[in-house]
Amino acid sequence: MAISRAQLAKELEPGLNALFGLEYARYENQHAEIFDTETSDRAFEEEVMLSGFGTAPTKQEGASITYDDAVEAYTSRYNHETIAMGFALTEESIEDNLYDRLGARYTKALARSMSHTKQVKAASILNNAFTAGASAGGDGVALCATDHPLTTGDVFANEPSVAADLNETSLEDALISIAGFVDERGMIVALTGRKLIVPRQLQFVAERLLVSNLRVGTADNDVNALKSMGMLPEGYIVNDFLTDTDAFFIKTDSPNGFKHFERLGMQTGMDGDFDTGNMRYKARERYSFGFSDPRCVFGSPGAA
Repeated sequence: MAISRAQLAKELEPGLNALFGLEYARYENQHAEIFDTETSDRAFEEEVMLSGFGTAPTKQEGASITYDDAVEAYTSRYNHETIAMGFALTEESIEDNLYDRLGARYTKALARSMSHTKQVKAASILNNAFTAGASAGGDGVALCATDHPLTTGDVFANEPSVAADLNETSLEDALISIAGFVDERGMIVALTGRKLIVPRQLQFVAERLLVSNLRVGTADNDVNALKSMGMLPEGYIVNDFLTDTDAFFIKTDSPNGFKHFERLGMQTGMDGDFDTGNMRYKARERYSFGFSDPRCVFGSPGAA
């Protein structure tokens, strides 16, 4: 349906001083702090987790060596979505507008809607991180869980066994857990925490924990070990689209973790309808967000 003069009554009246409501600033590209962006030229992308070899056994004198097998553990698939929106203006509303080009004004509103949608979809990967089924990866388990299956039959955890709020102890425990992550054959891999990801409600807690020279919340003159040891070298970031007010996440340096595939960048267009004279505007892009290796993050849903 086209936007008509009846919907823009005040914009057509003499004496109007200002139009407002479409000029707000917006949070843009917060997903880039979490996801690595790659391009795609197909309907979907797949990434396969490979299982290497296990611990080498001791060979007895004169005995044959042991041969091990390498297998494919699981496959992560990224299905690209098409995100599109448009609007139309009647020929009369454009002719009778007294103040501004309607198309230009509402095109900015369209861009804001497209940007907001992208940030919401990116954040949904973390917002659903603890929900079984909603954010299942290639291994069939939620992004953050205590039971990620390994090809050995064992499991590994990237979530605390007891949910904890963000504080010095929980942050240190999380970093210790990351340093003990294992591969598909149960061998320890050298991963470290790179940055803390928090909702806006935890930004002040994060600032005190990572920037203070001395320990937070204690009268002892102890150093802030997190800072003095150079933990979380990329500091913390605030994602304003996270919905859980006490959940926090640590992004690791796992090489194939959070991925954003861009199938088609933002495309815009406009044309006029011959029969009605309406002017139509649209925006469209194709992309997907997800993760391949759950070792890319350690998360806690908070104790509440």
